[in-house]
Amino acid sequence: MSDDPATAERKMQFLFALRSRGVTDKRVLTAMERVDRAPFVRGIFAGRAYEDMPLPIACGQTISQPSVVGLMTQALAIQPRDKVLEVGTGSGYQAAILSHLARRVYTVDRYRRLVREAQGVFDAMGLVNITAVTADGSFGLPDQAPFDRILVTAAAEDPPGPLLAQLKIGGIMVLPVGQSDTVQSLIRVTRTETGFEYDELRPVRFVPLVEGLGRED
Repeated sequence: MSDDPATAERKMQFLFALRSRGVTDKRVLTAMERVDRAPFVRGIFAGRAYEDMPLPIACGQTISQPSVVGLMTQALAIQPRDKVLEVGTGSGYQAAILSHLARRVYTVDRYRRLVREAQGVFDAMGLVNITAVTADGSFGLPDQAPFDRILVTAAAEDPPGPLLAQLKIGGIMVLPVGQSDTVQSLIRVTRTETGFEYDELRPVRFVPLVEGLGRED
């Protein structure tokens, strides 16, 4: 973001909105201040990039509202040496924020167009620790597993087994679960030596997690 007075004011309002909705982790707030949301929002919605609301993007998907991005990122408790898997690249905004917190970020999406456009923004921003892949994210990335953290930005009925299997012991996965697009909960899954612990965080609303690659209409 540039430093003209209007932009500086919007940045202050943006960060205030994040804090007022529960995003209090200083590293997360710093990352969200460094990543301009505007390049990830195209077309007629570009002017609303700094509002705390979800916005439509290509392929019938959405860019999540920043406060939810912040709360999900905060729940992951990412450490600087972590390797993170994001399922659902979408606009690339979430992956860009993760890249400022983790050593390495792998992000997958079923839509080749979304991966290509997100990669273009990553390149323009100089984010060299993100690997973006077109793949069926419900199966994770077995070749790169295990992961310290996994973030899923689409809702499944239950945490997918392949993703649970790719989580390190001591690792954390954050994802929305629910059987419809009206009743979903954001949960945090922690893998222990003996199994998995589940914490329910808050109600959310995400697009469904769909198997297979997306059709490029």
